[in-house]
Amino acid sequence: MTAENVMGAQSADQECEDCGYKPELKRTLGSFQVFAVSFAFISVAVGIFGTYDDVLRDAGPVGIWLWVIVALGQTLVALVIAQFAARIPLSGSSYQWASRLANPKVGWLFGWLTFCYLALGVVTVDNAMASSALMPLFGMQPDEGTARMITLVVVLVQAVLVVFSTRLVGLITSGAVGLELVIVVVLAIGLFVAVAISGEGSVGNLTSRGITEGAPNYFAVGGGLMAAMIMGLATLVGFDSAANMAEEAKDPFRSVPRAIVGSVVAAAVLGLVFLIALTIAIKDIPRVSDSDTPVAAILRDQLGPVMERSLLVAIAFAFFGAGMVTLATCSRMVFAMSRDARFPAYRLMRRVNPRTQTPIPATILIVVVGVVLMAVLPGGALLELLTVGTVISAVLYGAIIVLYLAVRRRLDRKAGAFDLGRFELPVAISALVWSAVVLFVIVSPSSALTSILIAVGLLLAGGLYFAYLLIFKREVLDTEPGDADVFSH
Repeated sequence: MTAENVMGAQSADQECEDCGYKPELKRTLGSFQVFAVSFAFISVAVGIFGTYDDVLRDAGPVGIWLWVIVALGQTLVALVIAQFAARIPLSGSSYQWASRLANPKVGWLFGWLTFCYLALGVVTVDNAMASSALMPLFGMQPDEGTARMITLVVVLVQAVLVVFSTRLVGLITSGAVGLELVIVVVLAIGLFVAVAISGEGSVGNLTSRGITEGAPNYFAVGGGLMAAMIMGLATLVGFDSAANMAEEAKDPFRSVPRAIVGSVVAAAVLGLVFLIALTIAIKDIPRVSDSDTPVAAILRDQLGPVMERSLLVAIAFAFFGAGMVTLATCSRMVFAMSRDARFPAYRLMRRVNPRTQTPIPATILIVVVGVVLMAVLPGGALLELLTVGTVISAVLYGAIIVLYLAVRRRLDRKAGAFDLGRFELPVAISALVWSAVVLFVIVSPSSALTSILIAVGLLLAGGLYFAYLLIFKREVLDTEPGDADVFSH
């Protein structure tokens, strides 16, 4: 470590001890690896690959420009979250922030929402990897049962890697991010060159409504244009995952907030360039819009089948990195809540293996959740999990912003740490308005009812355990370990 990293690590460890925790997790993540955690979770290639078809069918090619609006709004949210991350470098992120700055009961709600969002995310990403990347790559016919079996194998492999070493997770994640950056940039340049040489494709695609031309209710609330925002909303999320790994970062006061904001900005810019290149390169809008994998179809048309297969390999690797990061951050949330005795089977879930310095039982739990979801949910419900996760993330981000506005005046300021200064209030208010808009956009379509009911069901399931704590273990929801005022001034 550099001298700066050593000082940051020592200061973070001291605050961990002041909060009543013995530092058990190994600090192995450098600045780029922390950035890679958030960027891999976002995964531009994965997000666009999985949702570009929805944009073409709901809004037409012109719908890509909603990406810009979503990027600006999500950057505002990231700036607020970075303010917390710069001051409270503990595993559990939002759970810890709410527990220590509001009260443990509010913190528990934040923690449960985050756990549900991340646990669903692992299954969603890995199932999409199986059906959209691995099966086409190996020439396998679409089959739900096969996709589920592949999903479980992938989750198990990811869990083994997460358990084995945080450093290994960081290296694999960094490799996935590096490959994704190179592939997306190379593909974008390749598409621009191919269109320029062949003349097939059109800049006019950027303003075309495609197959939605003349569709009724296109501009209505919950209509086609608004629905196209799902690409940005489902992709530019999870940037706060770096905060969940704060106790494993070498200098969390600097690296974590920079990773949160930097990952959103980098993903937004890279994603927009890729979307513009893809859209200009469309030769036949109706045919591509009818494809289940329009990104692969465009690359095959313009660059040939070899490039298409290369894309599938890169996408599979990006999917794997995103799923692994999601699993790792989810296990840290389980660990954080368990060491405060606020999660089911907490005595087991808070154990850290002394050799690997990773929470093995908490990681295995995520695998078990994946097995259960694969076994009990029908195919249609699996497809709904993406929207469910988007709903939960919107609620959670909005709640974090409300919390920040409520406690910002008594937050401690750390020298050299990320700080918005005099811009914090206008940024926070703008982010709150944006979060309200996001929630409205997500829940307004009639098709969102099922996703909302699933989200409510997950909240009620957690509510049963919360009621158990209130009745039989109320003391764990009344007090915080360590110094309650360590992050206040």
